[in-house]
Amino acid sequence: MAYDAKAINRVKRIEGQLRGILRMMEDEKDCKDVITQLSAVRSAVDRTIGVIVSENLLNCVSTANGDSEKMNSAIQDAMDLVVKSR
Repeated sequence: MAYDAKAINRVKRIEGQLRGILRMMEDEKDCKDVITQLSAVRSAVDRTIGVIVSENLLNCVSTANGDSEKMNSAIQDAMDLVVKSR
């Protein structure tokens, strides 16, 4: 699967947020601020998972050519990924 630029940019932003959190920890910033930023990263990761799963699902359904078994399998795989990631 090819990842689009939006998904890649989301991960790069998350990477930057994590680096910022590491700096905060090294600078011994308040734990509430660190936790707030970690929660933001967690939310960003969850949203990114959703974007990638939905794009993959759309791709799988569009290539199923009306084969309901393939479509159902793709939908179940997507649901398994979403549930497993939580």
